[in-house]
Amino acid sequence: MTIKISKNIAGYEVVKPEEELAAQKVAAEERAARSSAKVIRMTEKVMRPEGMEALEGSTYKIKTPLDDHAMYVTINDIVLNVGTEHEQRRPFEIFINSKNMDHFQWIVALTRLMSAVFRKGGDVTFLAEELQAVFDPKGGYFKPGGKFMPSIIAEIGDVIAHHMQKIGLMEKEELSEQQKLILKQKRVEAEGVQSSAAADPAGDAAGYPASATLCNKCHTKAVVVMDNCATCLSCGYSKCG
Repeated sequence: MTIKISKNIAGYEVVKPEEELAAQKVAAEERAARSSAKVIRMTEKVMRPEGMEALEGSTYKIKTPLDDHAMYVTINDIVLNVGTEHEQRRPFEIFINSKNMDHFQWIVALTRLMSAVFRKGGDVTFLAEELQAVFDPKGGYFKPGGKFMPSIIAEIGDVIAHHMQKIGLMEKEELSEQQKLILKQKRVEAEGVQSSAAADPAGDAAGYPASATLCNKCHTKAVVVMDNCATCLSCGYSKCG
C-alpha cells in the first residue's frame, strides 16, 4: 500500500524486532481478554427470591382536589446482593388502589407496565421522570404547600421519585445550610415580619408569602421578587444566578 507523505520528514525511528514482538503480544492479550470477558446485560430480568412470600415496601397517599377519593400507591422493594458491599434496594412491583372506578383500566395497565419494567432490571429511574412530564389538557392543580402538579400521572411519578430517593436509587437535590439560611431571611423580608416563619400562621400551608408566584423549576408557588430579582423560596432558583 502506497502512503503519500505531505509534510517534510523531521526525523525517523526504526522499530526493533523485540519491540514489535512485545507490541504484538500485548495486542494478543487484549484480544484474549475481550473475548473471555463476562458480558453484563442491563436488561437481565430480576426474579423474586425463592421462598420469599413477603416483600418490604411503602404505601403513599395521593389526594387531589379533582377527586373525592384518594389513591394509595404501594411500592414493594427487593434487595439485591444481600450482605455484600454491593447490596442495593430497588423497586420490584407497584400497586395503585382507589375507590374511584373511573381510573380502573388505566391504573391496571400502568401498574402492570411499571412492575414489568422494575423486574426487567437496569436503570428504572427514567419512569419517574417520564411520568412527571405528563400534562393534563384540562389543567393541573396545586398540592398543599403550593407545589403545582400538571396531572394525576405526574403526581404518581412524583411519588415514585420520592420512593427512589428514599431507598438511595436516586439522588435528592438538597440545599446547603447557607442556602437555607439565605432563603429563610428572604422569606422574612418578603413577609415584612421578623418572626413570620415561627409565629405567623398566615400565608399558605408552606409559609410562603401570599404574593408568591409559580416557580418554573420546582413547580412550587414560592417565587418572590427581592432586590429586583425573582427568587424561589423553595428550591433557591433565581434568574439572577
